[in-house]
Amino acid sequence: MKKSSISLKLIIMNFLQFGIWGAYLTSMGSFLAGAGLGSQIWLFFATQGFVSIFMPALAGIVADKWIPAQKVLSLCHGLAALFMLGAGWYAAQAGANLEFGVFYALYALSIAFYMPTIAISNSVAYNALEVNGKDPVKDFPPIRVFGTVGFICSMLFVNFMRNGQGIQFQHSYEQFLTSGILGIVLAAYALTMPNCPCKPKEAGTQSFAEATGLIAFKLFKQKKFAIFFIFSMLLGAALQVTNGYANTFISSFAENPAYANTWGANNANALISLSQISETLCILLIPWAMKKFRIKGVMLIAMFAWVFRFGFFGLGNPGSGVWLFILSCIVYGVAFDFFNISGSLYVNENTDKGIRSSAQGLFMLMTNGLGASIGTWAAGRVVNHFVYNAAAPSWPTAWYIFAAYSLVVAVAFMILFKDPSKQKA
Repeated sequence: MKKSSISLKLIIMNFLQFGIWGAYLTSMGSFLAGAGLGSQIWLFFATQGFVSIFMPALAGIVADKWIPAQKVLSLCHGLAALFMLGAGWYAAQAGANLEFGVFYALYALSIAFYMPTIAISNSVAYNALEVNGKDPVKDFPPIRVFGTVGFICSMLFVNFMRNGQGIQFQHSYEQFLTSGILGIVLAAYALTMPNCPCKPKEAGTQSFAEATGLIAFKLFKQKKFAIFFIFSMLLGAALQVTNGYANTFISSFAENPAYANTWGANNANALISLSQISETLCILLIPWAMKKFRIKGVMLIAMFAWVFRFGFFGLGNPGSGVWLFILSCIVYGVAFDFFNISGSLYVNENTDKGIRSSAQGLFMLMTNGLGASIGTWAAGRVVNHFVYNAAAPSWPTAWYIFAAYSLVVAVAFMILFKDPSKQKA
């Protein structure tokens, strides 16, 4: 296969991969608040973390040992799409009588199969690049940019599209139908990816850990990986906070007469999409940053960027303070990419080929699993206390608490993590 051809195939795959997520991730909170489930927003986002504790690792084991990764990717996307379409269909039929239990169950099943695809799609991409003579560290980031482009396109689509009642998709069930349709497309497209052969069976008797891929957990025996994964979990706690509450927070300004007619208060998803635009640019900086600052420097930059991300939200408003929202969106690109993409590349570069899919699943477990679930649960308690259950709601207080947490994690990481003496450029 021509090198240019494989790059185009991976670009399309990444565009769809994150377009699926972008259709609802930043706007679901607004839908839930409108359906009377505002105090349970945290649970929906924490569930992404709950399922990421085990599903990415299990899918990675399957891809390493039994079924080629591109087929696992297709199967997971197909099932996730069907359940997401079911959630959207149920919300459409239920209307104002939407029941938490039914909708939550369909949503939870969908993301249980979607979350593993983030790590598996990385493995598929890295394999495709390597077999075509390319360097993942150098060549993957420009391809991954188009995943963010897909995310942005979906965000803008649900922001500006309106249903028959004139309601924006970002506030209605259509966002879930949009996601499900894209998922069906990618389930079929994933089967066209280059084959990712499973690890050959070794002669002799294998241990249970070797046979199942749980051997990836041996990475915790290495001090550098143990500390890296622990801090990945701690920083992962910040990943879903703005996804869960940013749209709801910004849209809430429409209830204030002073901001009711501002563009930002009425187009929260479009404003938030500046974060993803920043992300597309920051991805391109990763090869240079990894070479110049190595993993410790890159991770520290990401951690301090999270401090500013939350702090600017606390200080801003969609009127005269909209520039602070814009600054928050700009630093998000650094906060997200320098952590997620660089961390994934670091794991790929420092693990054996036979356990790479499992190792990527382990990274996902620590960040989008344990970290995101604990962090979103804690964020929910903070927001419910200072906003939904407060006599005088105070969103800024919640954002400042999140900023302070990120600062503590950054300082601790700076002290405890020692950069490996050697790292591939």
